[in-house]
Amino acid sequence: MADQFQALTESHMAFIRAQKIFFVGSAARDGRVNVSPKGQDSLAVLGPSEILWLNLTGSGNETAAHLLDVNRLTLMWCAFEGPPLILRAYGSALAVHPRDEDWQTCATALPPAPGARQYFRVRVDLVQTSCGYAVPFFDYREDRVALTRWAEKKGEAGVVEYWAKKNQRSLDGYPTGIFD
Repeated sequence: MADQFQALTESHMAFIRAQKIFFVGSAARDGRVNVSPKGQDSLAVLGPSEILWLNLTGSGNETAAHLLDVNRLTLMWCAFEGPPLILRAYGSALAVHPRDEDWQTCATALPPAPGARQYFRVRVDLVQTSCGYAVPFFDYREDRVALTRWAEKKGEAGVVEYWAKKNQRSLDGYPTGIFD
């Protein structure tokens, strides 16, 4: 029931653009595997082999640490409405921080939200679709605004202070590169 592709097709890209949530999976060589749900307007498909993901400040920074150790990443979308489908994009990614020259280029393609921590420029090298027959239906109501309000209340300096306390190392002690 699974089909594989070397790049995203037009129908894959349209499916991704229609989704309200996606999941990110990453792992270092050793330690825990991280799977994280993502939402808001934080992803842009730039082409058949390139996705731009805006990573907002969170309680951890696992993906950044994992990519520094082993550069591999999986993004996954599920159809929670309409015809069933699961789509996975496998590849590698480059972190772009506010201090990097490429930040403004990324910001042009996908404007940063309050608390923006880094962009990940994802290079897709394999796409796999599967049936999604067991994925339940869910109705989308609206995006949550709690993270945006939290970042706005902290302000830029407060967010950076939070990074220093909570985002410099992964759960397994790997560096995240947030200040390098």
